[in-house]
Amino acid sequence: MIGLGGWSRFNIWEHSSIVRELYKRRVELQADEMTCAAQAADLLADLATAGDDLLDVGCGSGYFYHSILTRGIAVEYWGLDCCAEFITMGRKILPSYGLPPDHLLVGRLEDLDAEVDHILCMNVLSNLDNFSRPLERLLRSARKSVILRESVRDEATYSYVLDNYLDAPEPLRVHVNTYDRKDIAALAAELGFSAQFITDRRTGGEPELVIDHPHHWCFVVMQPFNKLV
Repeated sequence: MIGLGGWSRFNIWEHSSIVRELYKRRVELQADEMTCAAQAADLLADLATAGDDLLDVGCGSGYFYHSILTRGIAVEYWGLDCCAEFITMGRKILPSYGLPPDHLLVGRLEDLDAEVDHILCMNVLSNLDNFSRPLERLLRSARKSVILRESVRDEATYSYVLDNYLDAPEPLRVHVNTYDRKDIAALAAELGFSAQFITDRRTGGEPELVIDHPHHWCFVVMQPFNKLV
């Protein structure tokens, strides 16, 4: 038998009732704002001007929209996520807060073909096999800035591990990678962007266990060399 449903079958985000419930609570404002969302919004506020647009890649249910709305950051919000269930959740809830449902899109980062002012991508690239291709796509899509939060330090480590917190009918693995800041900065520079590494407010630069594996969270703000502020 040959099937073409492997993406959904092996996509960890579609097999976690814990994550699904958390994303629902966040978009319904029934959970506290994430510290990383607050920090990302503060970084964006310093970069954006009224009328800019923002694409939130790996947006989940689109809960970051609340972070920009409550701070009065005058950007047009768009969200992209590969999990259709999360996007459906956001399309049902966020219109009551002013977000048109068509601003939440189902799609994979590999499918992205965009031109926007700002891109936010948090806690995504560390779960992919490598950062290079997706980061290049993000940088080629951004006019003014890319804001990342990923596992970053002075040396890279790559792991492909079982995620024991899923409710999938079969064991599923996920990449848990930490990327070398020099490699990120070098790729950004090749594409005409500076890279500023900023200590993660939640963890203070200390490793944090996620699915029992250490993550070295760090924010990276990238801007075109000719548009530095």
